[in-house]
This record gives sequence, structure tokens and C-alpha cells, in this order.
Amino acid sequence: MNAASERLEFAPPAAPGVLRALVLALLAHALLLIALTWGVQWKRDRQIDSVEAELWAAVPQEAAAPMPPPTPPEPEPEPIKPPPAPPPVAQPPKVDIALEREKLRLQKQKQLELEKQQELQRERLRQEQLKAEKLKAEKLKQVQEKKKTAQEAKQLEAQRQQNLQRMTGMAGASGSANATGNALKSAGPSPSYAGRIRARIKPNIVFTQDLSGNPTAEVEVRTAPDGTIVGRKITQPSGVKEWDEAVLKAIDKTQVLPRDIDGRVPPMLDISFRPKD
Repeated sequence: MNAASERLEFAPPAAPGVLRALVLALLAHALLLIALTWGVQWKRDRQIDSVEAELWAAVPQEAAAPMPPPTPPEPEPEPIKPPPAPPPVAQPPKVDIALEREKLRLQKQKQLELEKQQELQRERLRQEQLKAEKLKAEKLKQVQEKKKTAQEAKQLEAQRQQNLQRMTGMAGASGSANATGNALKSAGPSPSYAGRIRARIKPNIVFTQDLSGNPTAEVEVRTAPDGTIVGRKITQPSGVKEWDEAVLKAIDKTQVLPRDIDGRVPPMLDISFRPKD
């Protein structure tokens, strides 16, 4: 007799309704599997531990859940270091208020004295600059005055030399006693020379007509240095042609004019002639 038969021999009798119980168990397991599958969809990567069961009895029994793996020991926490002590607060030195005020007063006084010295120095420099400018202006004025004095002295000397030359030349002057000129000789003829010329020419005029008026014929006469007449022309006709022609013929007949009181004969003379003079 084998071991299987021996085990069945001593097994309790089968209970009624075993098939129905088996179907219900299978149905319950299926529902349980569906519920577990639906609840762990977000853990798809997690490996589902398989469970093996070995039946030792005729009645199926559900195996117990496996023991969870041992959790690793948590690392010991590092000792908390105490925070560093704050640096000691420097206590302000005790200051004597009166002493500080005295120091400030001395510093302010020293600063005022320094500013006063600087102002005095600037004023001294300004005065020296004004003095130098004034001295320069005075020197320039002196130089200008010297130049002006020298120029005036030069002008006076030149005037004196001219006066001397004029006074020296007056010794041979040919003017009258009341003459106001400063030349040695007069440039034009003497006042009486024109009358002398008319007196020389008029006797040579031949004119027999009787005129109601006294017309004037002005004639320009050109002469040589010795008095010889070299040219004549009517510059202002008298209006009587016969009288103008008679004057020209008289000049040609005269030929030579007399000399003036200085012995000279002017190179050109303007002479007027009237029939009744």
C-alpha cells in the first residue's frame, strides 16, 4: 500500500458543497487580483513578489505575506556645530566733549588764520602787479615824452635853419621895403612893368577909327630871355576886329620888350590894351 492511499485513508470525509466553495474561492481570488491590479497601476515598475505555497492539507489555505526586507539603518546625524560667536562690539572710546570742542575750535581758528594769510598774500601780489603796471606806464610815458621833445627840438632846429637861410638870402632880395614874400626875387613882374610894356608898344599902334566905347583887347606875349618877342596872340577879343589887328601889328613892330627892375624879362605876359587909355 503506498503513501497516498494511506493519507487518504486517514483523511476526514469530504464535506458536502466542495465544488461550490471552490468556485466561490476562485471568484474571490479573481476579484482580489482585479482590485490589486487596479490599485497599483502607478507602480508598474515595481516587481510583484511571487508567492509559492505548498499544500499540506486538503483544504486550501492562504499563505501569509512575506516578511518585509530589513530597512537599512539610518545614518547617524552629524553633530550640529554651534554658530560662531559674534565679534565683540568695539566700544566707542570715551571722549571728553570739552576737549573735542576745544580741538575743533583750534582747528577752525587755524583754518581762518591760514585763509587770512592767503588773502594777504593775494592782496600783496595784486598791489605789486599794479605797481609794476604803473611803473611800466610811467616809463612808456617818459619815452613818449622824450620822443616828442626830441621831435619838437628837431622841428625847431629845422625851422631855425630855414630862418637863417632865409635871412641870409634876404641880403640880395630885390623886393620892395614892404614886401611880404620870402623869395630872393619875385616870380612875376613888378607892378609897374605892365605899364612900361604898354608905354613901349602903344606908340606903334596905328588906329584912326572913332569908337563909341573903350573895348579891351587882351594879348598873350611870349618873349626870349633877352626880351625879344617870339610870339603873340589874342586871348580875349575886344569885339572890334580892326583894333585887335592894330594891337598885334604894334607888338610885331616893337620886336623887343624892356627888362624889369630886376633885369629879367618874363617868358610870358598877359597885356590888355584900350584905345582911349
